[in-house]
Amino acid sequence: MYRLPAFAETDAEALSALIAAHPLGLLISSGPGGIMAGPVPFQLVETETGQVLRAHLAKANPQLAELAAAPQVLVVFQPGEAYVSPSWYPTKAEHHRVVPTWNYAMVQVRGTARLITDDAFLRDQIAALTTHQEAERTEPWAVSDAPPEFITAQLRGITGLEIAITAMEGKLKLSQNRTAADRAGVRAGLMAEGDPLARLMPDPTD
Repeated sequence: MYRLPAFAETDAEALSALIAAHPLGLLISSGPGGIMAGPVPFQLVETETGQVLRAHLAKANPQLAELAAAPQVLVVFQPGEAYVSPSWYPTKAEHHRVVPTWNYAMVQVRGTARLITDDAFLRDQIAALTTHQEAERTEPWAVSDAPPEFITAQLRGITGLEIAITAMEGKLKLSQNRTAADRAGVRAGLMAEGDPLARLMPDPTD
């Protein structure tokens, strides 16, 4: 991923937090059938040997065969993106030498995939993913709320996935290369449009 120094995010905790808050990643593989990509909700888990991504795929998903044959993968998480209008820059009124751009946040994870059919892994993975997503709800749903035989039947249709992470890099393109006034203008513009990317931009007055 091309990254100007101003946009590179190297803080491991920050990158992990972005994945936890936006767990739907684009799983990209390149096997005998060519390049494949599909959206998958992941968990980032700390293990004794390092960080891993855990998930599950439908057994009917053709990407499973690709992963078995060529386990090296790339997973792309994109917490947010937004068009940036030059009209948000105060410097526009000064010299008009401004153009539109696109701001975004992205985390790319590379690793080695392993397919898992173990029932205990699948139950733990689904329970952990659900618990994390339901945590802020007033009446959180739990896997145990569904009939046991129904869950058992659902588990027969999926295969577990664990990706041992070998590299992780992030890019936060949030107008860091603009003046403080322009950054404030972009943040205000995004907030006015209700774009959630504004939450990732620090308040220039802090």
